[in-house]
Amino acid sequence: DFIRDRHQFGAEIFNTMGSFAPAMGMIGTLIGLVQMLQSMEDPSTIGPAMAVALLTTFYGAIMANLVFIPMAGKLKTRSKEEVLVKELIVNGVIALAVGENPRIVEQKLNAFLPPSERKSQFE
Repeated sequence: DFIRDRHQFGAEIFNTMGSFAPAMGMIGTLIGLVQMLQSMEDPSTIGPAMAVALLTTFYGAIMANLVFIPMAGKLKTRSKEEVLVKELIVNGVIALAVGENPRIVEQKLNAFLPPSERKSQFE
């Protein structure tokens, strides 16, 4: 449970960052628009200022959707995989401790592995 909680905390951090990134981009856009409106007397500065203002929203969306949210998903997936492996190890050790036949335990645990990773008893 400790491992699962620790991993969930890390994934939640990335999910939170993913939800805040677009908002930070919008704040940057508002700041850029205010600066653009302050320099309205020179029309040549409006275009570049508007581009900078809109880029902050773009960067916020990119960071959320291409970095933070996928990273949170990957952390959750890796956490599930790690917890499963650790549970299999514990179950195997317990089975051996109560006196089950090691070959039977090996076969039971091999059933949880993908076919490409299974060890044959004939190898």
